[in-house]
Amino acid sequence: MSAVAETSVGLPTRRGGDVPLVVDLDGTLIKSDLLIESFFKRIGTDPAAIFGLVLALRRGKAVLKDVLAQGVDLDVAGLPYDETVLGLVREARDAGRPVYLASASNAKFVAAVADHIDLFDGWFGSDAATNMSGRNKAERLVETFGERGFDYIGNDKADLLVWAGAAKRIGVRTPPQLGAKLAELEVEVIETPRATWKQWLKLLRVHQYAKNALVFVPLFAAHKFAFSPLFETTLAAIAFSLCASSVYIFNDLVDLAADRRHPTKKNRPLASGAIPILQGVIAMPLLFLASIGVAVCVSWPFLGILLLYFTLTNAYTCWLKTKMLVDVVALSLLYSLRVLGGAAAIDVSVSEWLIAFSLFIFTSLALIKRYIELATRLDKGLPDPSNRNYRLDDIQIVAMLAAAAGFNAVTVFALYISSDTVHMLYRHPQFLWLVCPVLMYWISRMLLMAHRRLVHDDPIVFALKDRNSIVAGALIAGIMLAAI
Repeated sequence: MSAVAETSVGLPTRRGGDVPLVVDLDGTLIKSDLLIESFFKRIGTDPAAIFGLVLALRRGKAVLKDVLAQGVDLDVAGLPYDETVLGLVREARDAGRPVYLASASNAKFVAAVADHIDLFDGWFGSDAATNMSGRNKAERLVETFGERGFDYIGNDKADLLVWAGAAKRIGVRTPPQLGAKLAELEVEVIETPRATWKQWLKLLRVHQYAKNALVFVPLFAAHKFAFSPLFETTLAAIAFSLCASSVYIFNDLVDLAADRRHPTKKNRPLASGAIPILQGVIAMPLLFLASIGVAVCVSWPFLGILLLYFTLTNAYTCWLKTKMLVDVVALSLLYSLRVLGGAAAIDVSVSEWLIAFSLFIFTSLALIKRYIELATRLDKGLPDPSNRNYRLDDIQIVAMLAAAAGFNAVTVFALYISSDTVHMLYRHPQFLWLVCPVLMYWISRMLLMAHRRLVHDDPIVFALKDRNSIVAGALIAGIMLAAI
């Protein structure tokens, strides 16, 4: 590609008499949006930057894009490129036609993508003064190539004016509501797969909802088996699930680049482009507001705990997860907050024994989660994780810490059995001693299964599907019922 003469356009001398093909970037060549990606990457590393970004937006969208581009480096090699559009670009190149990339994204990003693809004769992009979108893009292309002097591939409402000035018009991933206007402009729409409900369930991490069963622990510990406490606890679990889905989407938006480099996380709906990134951005606040609405129906103290959970999870996403061992403590606190939320939902106090046990057992599980992540990278020959402050050679220490925390949880439970508190709730507290060997077996087995690479991703989700873990849980429940 020739040298760039301006900050917003890189054009060589036009070659040949063939009609050029102009391709949009966001939502067309890539199944993502670089403005949204750069925004979340920026606030993911520096949440306070949002204040400066708001001030930049007040000066115009072009200024906001320029500020983001100067403060963020995107991994253009890992972007979810659309193979169909790339095929059209290669077909045009093979036919000797000039091909150009035209985008509302900042020139820095557009140039990087064009250089990476290495199929374009030139490019157009936004600078600090001009937002290369809609009318501005249409006027620039008509000025450069002439009315009906180019073919154009776009995807959204902002491309209507550009299509109007193009000779041949092609659309991909076009919104259904544009159907009439696309037909009027005779836009040839290329059908692309739409997001399925399974992909949405994967984005919302519905399989992780099982962890919210922890809100039922206080109900069983306090022996509150009436309908009202059960109903309120169920609402609490729903509120936590909706809130967690909102946070999972935020986490995915912040971690897009890291996920695309991960052997399995690269298949997540937002990282892969299976679900449009804008839809994820819209779903995130809707889920959070829904969780708030459900929480208000439970109780105000429960709402307070849910908001604390939301704050801590976002702090974990933006900052705490990069701090060695602090991330593990944060995860254990997030699990424990679910227990505290269950107590607030039915208005019972949580004993210090339950809090101590929760912190130790969940710290152990959080460390096992880190062990699994390190083991996956080690087995695949990947380098140290860039978004975690751990090295691959830490794996044995992490395993030892997980075992220590797990067996400390058993110690806390044994001390609880020996305390006066237990006699207030159980007529046969001596039966509870049988829980200790079951817990020791389960914790030891989880570590061995993780070491054998048989636990994937989250150990709690694994335990809820693992037959031996289910049997162990049933034994513990039966022992505790026998002790009542």
